[in-house]
Amino acid sequence: MKSFFIGNKEVKLPIIQGGMGVGISLSGLASSVANEGGIGVISCAGLGLFYKKTQDNYFQNCIWGLKEEMRKAREKTQGIIGLNIMVALSNFADMARTAIAEKVDIIFAGAGLPLDLPSYLIPDSNTLLSPIVSSARAAKIICEKWKSNYNYLPDMIVVEGPKAGGHLGFKKEQIEDVNYSLETLIPEVISVASQYGGDKTIPVIAAGGITTGEDVYRFMKLGAAGVQMGSIFVPTYECDAALEFKQIYIDSSQSDMMIIQSPVGMPGRAFDGEFIRSVNEGNETPKSCPFHCIKTCDYTKSPYCIIKALYNAARGNMKKGYAFAGANAYLAQKISSVKEVMATIKEEFAAAKQNVKLNCLHSIL
Repeated sequence: MKSFFIGNKEVKLPIIQGGMGVGISLSGLASSVANEGGIGVISCAGLGLFYKKTQDNYFQNCIWGLKEEMRKAREKTQGIIGLNIMVALSNFADMARTAIAEKVDIIFAGAGLPLDLPSYLIPDSNTLLSPIVSSARAAKIICEKWKSNYNYLPDMIVVEGPKAGGHLGFKKEQIEDVNYSLETLIPEVISVASQYGGDKTIPVIAAGGITTGEDVYRFMKLGAAGVQMGSIFVPTYECDAALEFKQIYIDSSQSDMMIIQSPVGMPGRAFDGEFIRSVNEGNETPKSCPFHCIKTCDYTKSPYCIIKALYNAARGNMKKGYAFAGANAYLAQKISSVKEVMATIKEEFAAAKQNVKLNCLHSIL
């Protein structure tokens, strides 16, 4: 697998670990992926539930939690560590400012258009910025706004297709439409990146439903500089989620995968389970909102509190939460180490590359 550069940082293994919240990818998983040469990513969503330094001040606890997770990650790796910040978070600005102050290598921002993200950069900051988009149109809007308002262009663009886990940037009817497939989106976004990049190369990353080294090879042949993979790292020893959460990935089948409507206002892909069935029966309606974590969430109209549900799941209480997952997450068979996962991906990539060479040779002969 060919390495690539983001700014002056070399990504030796072109694999970015997706930022998974709440509490699924923290310093443990992120540092392990970074140690293998990829980009490890901490999700900042819900950190205030795991770190409670200040009584009844969720937003201050989120700031403290981010600082602590970065400290832990830096103790474990010299590799590249990123932070995933959902634009929909009420404390998006706090998280962006804190990440830059803590010298996070790269910020990934999705679940909305991060139109003002460059405004949080400070003089002499080395933090790179990567929007997560689901269309060439979104990529173009971001490039245009950043260039005109801040004289800045994305250092990298992640293109998340409809097979991703968690919140999806598609309407429900678009999820199975081939016109919105990742294979269609990647060349379109590469075209936008080339149009705006000029002397600056903007790497484009393929994300969503990528599971094998063969998948990695296929998308890199389409022009992607690398891939983002999330679900494949959940059933690992280093993943920060509870064992009960990881076991859902191993025990579930394709028939358990479903599209849900999140209180965030987006469709999402998750494993079916007891909690989701309880939601559908109207049993999980929140009586109050102590966190105000999502800009678009109105608890009086919400069928459940998403941050509590995801926190419960991360801690292993699957009766009161559920697991987001990519389209192929059900293929997981066992818990492995991150090193083993990476080795398998590299072997599959090499085999796919060799098969293409053999096929070309056979066609010539």
